[in-house]
Amino acid sequence: MAQEAIHSAVGRRKTSVAKVRLASGSGDILVNKKALDKYFSRESLRIELKRPLEVTKTIGTLNVYASVRGGGSTGQASAVKHGIARALVEMDPALRGALRKAGLLTRDPRMKERKKYGQKGARARFQFSKR
Repeated sequence: MAQEAIHSAVGRRKTSVAKVRLASGSGDILVNKKALDKYFSRESLRIELKRPLEVTKTIGTLNVYASVRGGGSTGQASAVKHGIARALVEMDPALRGALRKAGLLTRDPRMKERKKYGQKGARARFQFSKR
């Protein structure tokens, strides 16, 4: 078997962590050993995940293998997107400018705010009773 160049990176979003590998191929995208349309049922998530490939015009030329854990479907899709963008830069540093301009290399820092003591939630309070 011929050794082909495989580039890998880690992408994160909320509590999701995705390990992404890129290899030259026909454009197959597998997430946790399932086809993209089987793993992510929402079309919007599939479109978001493919964005780094569209920005760099590499869609259909690379196979994407992603292993993702934690969080929900939106966080997982964004984590895979982040991992693809990072792997593309590892593969070809010249793509960094286009990916940076599209905002695909920045890790989304938004996380769930912790519940506070003496309160119902992060911001929600227990109902106040005057008497």
